[in-house]
Amino acid sequence: MVSSIPLKTVFSVLQKHYDPPRTFLHYKTPFQLLIATMLSAQCTDVMVNKVTKVLFAKYKTPKDFVKLTQGELEKLIKSTGFFRAKSRNVLALSHILLQEYGGKVPQTMAELVKLPGVGRKTAAIILWAAFGRNEGIAVDTHVIRLSQRLGLSKHKDPKKIEQDLMADLPRKDWGYITTLMISHGRAVCTARNRKCEECIFKKKCPSSLVMQRRDLVKK
Repeated sequence: MVSSIPLKTVFSVLQKHYDPPRTFLHYKTPFQLLIATMLSAQCTDVMVNKVTKVLFAKYKTPKDFVKLTQGELEKLIKSTGFFRAKSRNVLALSHILLQEYGGKVPQTMAELVKLPGVGRKTAAIILWAAFGRNEGIAVDTHVIRLSQRLGLSKHKDPKKIEQDLMADLPRKDWGYITTLMISHGRAVCTARNRKCEECIFKKKCPSSLVMQRRDLVKK
């Protein structure tokens, strides 16, 4: 079996080829980023940015959101998918932020994951992009796919993949690795018809088509 590429090497190489922002979502405040990240579940960043451009023009703070009925919010975010659950969580979260945090977004993983609709991935994005805090690694579909293909993790569970990545990468780099892997996943290491001939890891990757290796992605 071909060995995996060390994560530190993957990180270093990706840094030389990509210069992504801390998040691809558009926002002006930590609260707006929190809402945008919640809406991004099972939805593209492009679509979320279109929706929030209109949404945040009128509704900017928890005080604004709690004035909305669930039905009103559902209409505003419908195109992001799963709009009923998302609107329910956004409204509940807005109430909690006002009642318990003075309308501010908490700055710890423990507090964030207690909020409705907020998991470790969302919390890690907020903490890094909004506050510059490294308390975890956001594992989305691109990170899962690249972690498996590059042999960085044998797991399918995002939590276990996150643990593998955190163990192999210095804490100071945790925040950067997500958007670097997303950038490569979008440009080259795609879910279907991956472009191994264009890949910077084509000779060493344990899933390289160029080297006639099977795809290690777990279905």
